[in-house]
Amino acid sequence: MSDRPIAAAMILALAMAFQVTTVHAQDEDILRVYMNSARVLKLDRPVSKVIVGNAEVADATVADSKTIVLTGRSYGTTNLVLLDADGNAIVDERILVSIDESSTVRVFKSTERTVLSCTPNCEEHAKTGATP
Repeated sequence: MSDRPIAAAMILALAMAFQVTTVHAQDEDILRVYMNSARVLKLDRPVSKVIVGNAEVADATVADSKTIVLTGRSYGTTNLVLLDADGNAIVDERILVSIDESSTVRVFKSTERTVLSCTPNCEEHAKTGATP
């Protein structure tokens, strides 16, 4: 029996483990919000200015001086910058708007993929915005 298939499998497993570790390290710098859902951001000091890189991907609303509501509008990434009265950055983060994976089913047929959103009935998911 050759050791080559075993060595190849071990290299593949190590590469996959490294990739997962790398993805998790990068994910910590991203604010995640689901499509058509809101996320509340509580701040330690009052915000004076709210800047969203691409308002078609996400929207930020000031609920009060220390509370921002971030809403996913379409799939993709953008950024959020919150400034205080002196122009100092309170928040400067990337935003990822994605689908809520917990309530979806994917159907693969040859090279085509269909995503069904099942909340509570399964319906084909709308295809809007950039691919996540």
